Amino acid sequence: MSPIHKHALVHPKAQLDDSVQVGPFAVIEENVQIGAGTVIGPHAVITGHTKIGKNCRIFSSAVVGSIPQDLKYKGEKSYLIIGDNNIIREFCTINPGTGEAGKTIIGNNNLLMAYVHVAHDCKIGNYNILVNNATLGGHVQVEDHCLISALTAVHQFVRVGQFAIIGGCSKVVQDIPPFAMADGHPARVYGLNLVGLKRNNFSKTTIKELDKAFKILFQSGLSMKNAIKQIMEEKFTCQEVNYLVSFIKNSSRGVIRARNIRAQGEE
Repeated sequence: MSPIHKHALVHPKAQLDDSVQVGPFAVIEENVQIGAGTVIGPHAVITGHTKIGKNCRIFSSAVVGSIPQDLKYKGEKSYLIIGDNNIIREFCTINPGTGEAGKTIIGNNNLLMAYVHVAHDCKIGNYNILVNNATLGGHVQVEDHCLISALTAVHQFVRVGQFAIIGGCSKVVQDIPPFAMADGHPARVYGLNLVGLKRNNFSKTTIKELDKAFKILFQSGLSMKNAIKQIMEEKFTCQEVNYLVSFIKNSSRGVIRARNIRAQGEE
């Protein structure tokens, strides 16, 4: 029996590996490429200049590759690139980039639960979980091993650092530091993501140093500039602290602050 259901609509120029399965009433348009072992569920729509990797599963009624919800978009040729082993659940919507050759990129081994929206020009890394109705505005970057909980909205151009967890119904308008546990409306840092770090086998030394760095950054009452200065003077040994500091220094939107902490010397 053919892996493509007789009631599926697959454009003859679409490039599907012979092992791709396509359910009834799914629509796959001309400029789509799909890798080996991927399963497309009933009524899913795969459109645009979209490339999907191996062993992905796209559930029923997901719409993948439809044009950006961006008034600047004028029909330019832009792309959506999805890696391997991703699960995209029912009614997810994922848009390609805006502007000529713009790209939305999703890495490998991600889980996007039902009704997740990924807007134009987003960059999502690997091993992330976006829970039901999580919404990413345009140009959002999510690094690796992040958890964005249900009904959370992430403002355009925000970065979410690796191993961060964001609580449900949060409003995220500034960058989320790596390794952070964040929650709220607007979101604030509540501490270090200890559970996530332990589950991913971070060493006790690394967790201890990150915990100390977080206390300096988010609980000392110092301005971010002075907190970073103190961290540099402490001479931490683990690379994760160096990465945390680098992330904050390179933030264009600024990072979220701790709940109920006002930094000394800040307005």
